[in-house]
Amino acid sequence: MKAYWRFKGPLLFVLPALFIGLAVLFCCSRTDEWGRYSPQEAGKLVIEELLSRPEFMMLLYQEQGANPESGSEQEQGLTQEQETDQEPGMNENSLVFGIHYAEACAGFGAVRLAGALKDSALLQRLAQRYAVERTDTVPNSANHVDVNVYGILPLELYRVGMAAAFREQQIADGNRAEIADGMQSGIADGTQQGVADGAKSGKWEAFREQGLRYADGQWEDPLTGGLTRQVRFWIDDIWMIASLQIQAFRVTGKPEYLERTARVVAVYLDKLQQPNGLFYHGTEGPFFWGRGNGWVASGLAELLTELPQSDPHYSAILDGYRRMMKALLNYQGEDGIWGQLIDHPGSFRETSGSAMFGYAMQVGVNRGLLPRRPYGRAVERAWKGLGKYLNEDGTLREVCVGTGQSTDINHYLTRPRVAGDLHGQAPLLWFAYSLIAP
Repeated sequence: MKAYWRFKGPLLFVLPALFIGLAVLFCCSRTDEWGRYSPQEAGKLVIEELLSRPEFMMLLYQEQGANPESGSEQEQGLTQEQETDQEPGMNENSLVFGIHYAEACAGFGAVRLAGALKDSALLQRLAQRYAVERTDTVPNSANHVDVNVYGILPLELYRVGMAAAFREQQIADGNRAEIADGMQSGIADGTQQGVADGAKSGKWEAFREQGLRYADGQWEDPLTGGLTRQVRFWIDDIWMIASLQIQAFRVTGKPEYLERTARVVAVYLDKLQQPNGLFYHGTEGPFFWGRGNGWVASGLAELLTELPQSDPHYSAILDGYRRMMKALLNYQGEDGIWGQLIDHPGSFRETSGSAMFGYAMQVGVNRGLLPRRPYGRAVERAWKGLGKYLNEDGTLREVCVGTGQSTDINHYLTRPRVAGDLHGQAPLLWFAYSLIAP
């Protein structure tokens, strides 16, 4: 008996210590993998914050060769209740108004993420917020990339909503085993049935029709050479135009949407990309502003996920994208975050552009456009770095406010930074999605 306890006794102390050690190791490895928040945790926090907003963020300004990101900053502080009627002295064709592109981009990211998580309850809440019968009552001038881009949101609601309805139909047909993995608990409480009912009622199809109006309207009466009349040769256009036309391709399968997008983007790259691979804010802003370059990086990545290699512009677009990604690697901070001015060592850390760069790189890694080394490590550092700026209420800090062009470098270095601006919330959702989706 004594011999037995001499052998077993130490195990009574060793085994618990071993289990505790393994538990600590597991927790630490999880923290090491994602940092403060996993993509699922961060994404749900940000989506809940978006859904808590009682009004849409609105945009209103007079087109005078500049928009709020590239010139005028008149859109700051507008809400859904403020008037968008034409003001005295304004040219009707130059007045730009509608749901703000940052709201559209945040909603787009939220719907995408809800789809990746197969969270039907979350999808239903987003569909209610952006219901066609609600958003169609909001005036939209539909004459500018900044308001036409709203179409990406209803088109994503259509894509994700129809996919969820298809899953529910499979369940109804008795094919539960094929899709049980990863499904949310909403089946029992009727949430999934609500998605299917939406398909039967035509709700999701209404989103498709709404989004295509903006995509097709963008190419009415095109310029000679096949470019949309909404081109301005400002860097944010690459996202605003490309994302909308790509979404239209995804829901219709019509190649003309991709062909005309590639044509536009190739012209923009030829005209605007600098020898170092980055992009000036504009002709009146000769600096490599972070978020401006983020719009470019995200737009190029989005296009390359769908553009076939047979397209005549594919090689040029891929080369421009890779040149940009290589340049960004050289300027990533030790904390994983990029600066307000990418190449300026004294500029503050800025989160919205950093989230866009992380997203663009991860999409490239996912699609085999970029090697996992060194880009996978850069993505990991970016995600961990951004997690340190995410508040518990789902608001991202250190987001540069809307910024117009300037030839004065101090204009950029002293810009106000805020928490919770949708310019930052949106790309954080894109980034989270890219880390979850295959």
